[in-house]
Amino acid sequence: MKAETAVSWDVLAEQAEEDDSSGVRTETNGCGDGPSVVPLLSRAVRESSTQNARKGNLSIEDRRLRAREDRRLLLRYHEHGDGAAREQLVERFLPLARQLARRYQRTNEPLDDLMQVASVGLVKAIDRFDPNRGTAFSTYAVPTILGELKRYFRDSGWAVHVPRGMQERVMKLDQTAQELHRRLGRSPSPKELADELHVSEEEVLEAMEAASAYDAVSLEQQKGDPDDSRDTFQDTLGTEEERYELVEYGAAIAPTLKALTPRERLILHLRFVEDLTQSEIAERIGVSQMHVSRLIRRSLARLRTVAEHERKHA
Repeated sequence: MKAETAVSWDVLAEQAEEDDSSGVRTETNGCGDGPSVVPLLSRAVRESSTQNARKGNLSIEDRRLRAREDRRLLLRYHEHGDGAAREQLVERFLPLARQLARRYQRTNEPLDDLMQVASVGLVKAIDRFDPNRGTAFSTYAVPTILGELKRYFRDSGWAVHVPRGMQERVMKLDQTAQELHRRLGRSPSPKELADELHVSEEEVLEAMEAASAYDAVSLEQQKGDPDDSRDTFQDTLGTEEERYELVEYGAAIAPTLKALTPRERLILHLRFVEDLTQSEIAERIGVSQMHVSRLIRRSLARLRTVAEHERKHA
């Protein structure tokens, strides 16, 4: 039963290989120190992989023979360090890596890049698998390759750093949305997604917002049709901050404020920082509006005198 399970993945992958015969090739160093993956396999490996993919459906007996051959190669590599056996294993399971890579293919992620990542996962699975445990190699290779693909998207696929938990929630939300769309014949609502995932609607909305961080848009990119509009995204973002000058003025007069009493500094703060009227200031500190007006004029005159004195002696 384990032998049939092991080769079922191979048959499925071979069918996918028939659909796309363009090969991404991987080369290993032939030793047990770990994978050394380069952009292309040898021509012989690619041709042999294509021939295997064109064999069609295998009989049960052929599948069992292939499973035994896989185990024999694994034992040769792990027990005797046979690099040629390692190369043959990569060749035999490369269609499986391709099929898994195509699951994660997106418009912005070329299949060749995903195939490279899946090939790395395949080589790691071959190096780490223990053939003496009696389990089928595919049951170990599939999660290893998928883990490598997910790690690739997590580490280098996002334009903006998003916590790992949120990334996993976004991926789960995307899969659930596609499933519900097929089932309902329409796009699911946030509430339907929340019910399906057993989370709150707020968490669904948060994941939908985080999904926009996967791709980035240049600020210099034109909005809409380039032929109809020359406006870029940066033209619509941000406004001129009119209070920046106040920060500069505050830094300039900060030394001169030491010449004022605490009460005078308070009145100027209320008038020019909090933007209160003289009547409001008078009510707050318990004096008349006329007195507030005189205090403001006297304080400003003192600041001017101190500032001019410091400028002359600077």
